[in-house]
Amino acid sequence: MSDQNAPNPTPDLSPDSAPALRPEGVLEAALYAPDLDAAEAFYGGVLNLEKITRINDRHVFYRVSDTVLLIFNPNRTVEGSSNPDLPVPPHGSEGQGHVCFRATAAQLSAWVERLTAAGHPVEADFHWPNGARSIYVRDPAGNSVEFAEPRLWFPDA
Repeated sequence: MSDQNAPNPTPDLSPDSAPALRPEGVLEAALYAPDLDAAEAFYGGVLNLEKITRINDRHVFYRVSDTVLLIFNPNRTVEGSSNPDLPVPPHGSEGQGHVCFRATAAQLSAWVERLTAAGHPVEADFHWPNGARSIYVRDPAGNSVEFAEPRLWFPDA
């Protein structure tokens, strides 16, 4: 027998009933790489990203414009934090992830040259139906790293 006067444990958050609330953007994105030295050589060296911090063999973080790219060692993040002042819950992923960096058409050609010269051959280079170009490479952990023109998702870009 159910109590019809009991409060609904799941509030109605459908777009019609909820106020217009949505995230403002992506603050950080995460990839996983068990060899942080190789990840650092790729993201900090080849891609020339600004390193924020590295904590031993647990993680290395990079600034990418107004976003942060987190590279975690998946073997360490499943343990969770051992610091009571930073109670981040355990997390992680198995398998290859994906990240896409914004680049202009001219920059894409330069990235092809730079990545190839650094030993990271372009896996795919094509134009989408809307005319935007993307290139794909693999980082040392096998993650799919894409560089694409912003008009891929934003036609007025």
